[in-house]
Amino acid sequence: MTLVIALYSILASLSGHYYKSNQLTKSGLNATYLTPILLGISTASLVTAFVTNNFGIQYVAEHSNLSMEKQYIWVAFYAGNEGSLLFIAFALAVLSAIAIFFSPSQNEHSIPHINSVLMIILIFFVGVMIFLANPFALSQTIPPDGKGINPLLTHPGMFIHPPVLMTGLISFSVPFSIAMGSLLAGKIEDQWVDSGRLWGIICWGMLGIGLLLGSWWAYTILGWGGYWAWDPVENAGFMPWIVMTAFIHSIMVQKRRGMFRMWNMVLIILAFAFAQFGMFINRGGPVPSVHSFGASTLGWIFLMFMIVTVLISFAIFFIRYNAMKSSSKLESALSREASFLVNNLLFLTVAFVTLWGVIYPLISELTQGQTITVGQPFYNQVNGPIFLMIILLMGIAPFLPWRHTTLANILKSIYVPILGASSMTLLLIISGVTKIFPLIAFALCAFVITGILKEWIRGTLVRRKRGENTITAFTRLIAGNKPRYGGYVAHLAVIFLCLGVAGSSFYGVQEDVPMVPGEKFSLEEYTIEYVGFENIKNPDRTQTKAEIRVMKNGEFLGTYFPRRDFYPNFNMASTQAAIRSTFIEDLYIIPGEVLEDGNAIFRVLINPLVIWMWIAGPVLILAVLITLWPEKRRIDNSDFT
Repeated sequence: MTLVIALYSILASLSGHYYKSNQLTKSGLNATYLTPILLGISTASLVTAFVTNNFGIQYVAEHSNLSMEKQYIWVAFYAGNEGSLLFIAFALAVLSAIAIFFSPSQNEHSIPHINSVLMIILIFFVGVMIFLANPFALSQTIPPDGKGINPLLTHPGMFIHPPVLMTGLISFSVPFSIAMGSLLAGKIEDQWVDSGRLWGIICWGMLGIGLLLGSWWAYTILGWGGYWAWDPVENAGFMPWIVMTAFIHSIMVQKRRGMFRMWNMVLIILAFAFAQFGMFINRGGPVPSVHSFGASTLGWIFLMFMIVTVLISFAIFFIRYNAMKSSSKLESALSREASFLVNNLLFLTVAFVTLWGVIYPLISELTQGQTITVGQPFYNQVNGPIFLMIILLMGIAPFLPWRHTTLANILKSIYVPILGASSMTLLLIISGVTKIFPLIAFALCAFVITGILKEWIRGTLVRRKRGENTITAFTRLIAGNKPRYGGYVAHLAVIFLCLGVAGSSFYGVQEDVPMVPGEKFSLEEYTIEYVGFENIKNPDRTQTKAEIRVMKNGEFLGTYFPRRDFYPNFNMASTQAAIRSTFIEDLYIIPGEVLEDGNAIFRVLINPLVIWMWIAGPVLILAVLITLWPEKRRIDNSDFT
């Protein structure tokens, strides 16, 4: 029914537009509002099948069993390809209905085209399910029990990480459709900017949170002590996010100065293409990953759809090319718009470097006959310096005026951040920090934070002189320019992320220790005692739980229970590390296999500043909420007449 309704929505809305029939156009849009209801019924039906253990449905039999803990039913729903496709289609239908319903008046003439692009994308996903990956396909024989859920998905993070990540990726369809719909309708100037920016920020925030949740999941359940390995699936989500980061900066230049119109169109096409590439990798692309939970042989279908979409999008772009010339030109290299352009180029460089690392194994196999993988050192060595340049620009750009300025004025604006960075560098050198890259990273973090604090303090003091108290002054300062100060909060989130990455990457300590029950081991200021272990039999797994006592400088910190679970049906083990987090560092204990006599090998890590990565998540959400919070509308008597 969704397929038929989506087809009708396209035909009715476009026919209504070209034949000037408002009723027909409205009927087409009403059809769009019906799609989330229909797919919601489909989703509820599949969840019900899991709740009732309906193994007559093949998908349920393959991704659940009678011994599965009931709270993981929702996780099992999108644990495989068919269910995750249904979730993606449902999310797209909901987002499409919201985008069309709340579309601003500036997009009135483009709405039928925007709606049609959204429905074409929805038809693709629904069509794949109907003809190639039906989540409701029946089992040839009804088994007495199912196969069970992938053990790596039995983690609290799986309740939110996959749906947020999938919703983030598919949400790129909305700003893409707004841009393409505007081009198709001939509205090629700035009518779409506000809605494109709003949806760009929403997509960016959702995908960013999804990536952070994925890092947290990897850190806590995969039992390797890290959070980001530049894995193909990690990269598949990261690349569209980094391009969308460029877009939401660049679109502000178009809004303010009428510039970068063609450039912004290119960015949104690339962002959507990278989002599609991410779904291709997740749907069974030729680069297997531990993070890929919905792999299948359908990857090439998604790749073909991506290629067709990109070709058609750029064809439309070139048809409208001459009509998209900007009303203003770049006047000076020392201006905010110039800094945004450099910012864009750096972000795109990171995206394409990452893409090269993802596809290079395929290229090496085709050209050299052997698969050469690209590991963390490549990404860190190439992308690391680029990120440092981005952070430097992040600290300078907010102090640059539009149009043009002088070098003397720039230095005058940033002398306080320079002082903050210099003081931090001196303090770190005195403390014994001598490695050049972490010194630069921490100094740049101090540079950006000092600049943000300077702006907040200066603005708050100005308001205090008007008689406002400090809290009121600061609150009204933020509310007075939400895009600007919301951007500052987003920059803080990025700085917190940088602190976590720099601290753990350059100053992490790791040691593998064989131990017997009752033995103690010391690593830096910590003393770890292996008390003993316990084997627990469960219907679907054997759980080996170790008991660890931890002390620091002679002070008892607590007892921890790292564990290792083995799932015989999957021939797979999952590890639950013991983690003690503080604002300074994490103590991270990974249990190895425990022998019958209790002998075991533990990997002990000290990961400095990791918690700041997780703090970045709520700060990022706060930034999005501040930026998108609606302005209060002033009401006068004319509103009632």
